[in-house]
Order: sequence, then structure tokens, then C-alpha cells
Amino acid sequence: MSVMDKLKQMLKGHEDQAGQGIDRAGDFVDEKTQGKYSSQVDTAQEKLKEQLGSDRTQEQRGEGPPM
Repeated sequence: MSVMDKLKQMLKGHEDQAGQGIDRAGDFVDEKTQGKYSSQVDTAQEKLKEQLGSDRTQEQRGEGPPM
């Protein structure tokens, strides 16, 4: 079993809290780097959320693209 599988198992049922933690960590990094790497941090946050299952697509949240 891979490390990512173990993390997913541990976080099962707490996806929203994991997503909040990822957001807070990204905000911390942005603050410390004064936003210099914000696009890279945002990309990393999205990929982590996808891997951990804490990020639902915009359509699922009802936040689809503006029409």
C-alpha cells in the first residue's frame, strides 16, 4: 500500500477538513514568499486536493463558470 493510499484511508470522512488544511498551508507559503510563487502554490493545492479527494469539481459545488 502506497503512502498516498494510507493518507486517503486516514482522511476518509474528513475530506473537507483536509482541504481546509491544504488551503491554510498554501496561504502560509504565499505569505512567507510574499506571493512570488502563488500560481505554483495554487496548482499544488489543487493537485493535492484531487489526490486526497477533498476537492470537488466546480460543477459539483454549484460554482460552474459564469454564463
